[in-house]
Amino acid sequence: MLKNDRKKAKKWQLYLLLIVIILTIILKLYYSYYWPKAKIEINGQEISVLVADNILRWEKGLGDRKELGADGMLFIFPKTESHIFVMRDMRFPIDIIWIKQGMIVDIASNVMTEPTKKEAELTPYIARDDSNWVLEMSAGGAQNLNLKIGDKVKMVRY
Repeated sequence: MLKNDRKKAKKWQLYLLLIVIILTIILKLYYSYYWPKAKIEINGQEISVLVADNILRWEKGLGDRKELGADGMLFIFPKTESHIFVMRDMRFPIDIIWIKQGMIVDIASNVMTEPTKKEAELTPYIARDDSNWVLEMSAGGAQNLNLKIGDKVKMVRY
């Protein structure tokens, strides 16, 4: 009888382990596809953005997306420093807007994709000043919003 109880206990432990593994996989998949959203205001206009707020999201960015899925993607960094961007796995051109303490410090307009280049060959895009936020929008977005260096940017909802 004792041997039978051990077999049942081991069977339940195996089931429990499988459930934990499956839940872990589901959560990992959910987290990799879920992007937090926020609203920011620039020039009196409110726009919806996806938020890249950790190293995994910073690395992924808009790469491999067929479309933006919002008005832009806002990269939020813990430090104000030089943040270099490349067009890794990008499928559409974008505008890159660097923001320091709520003010636009640089804009790179109509940055084109580089589908044939390897990682080491990708063009680095570097702002003329340090930043703590970087906003990526579809190409032409900065012009459509009439953005310029010195414009104020604020978080409305995160």
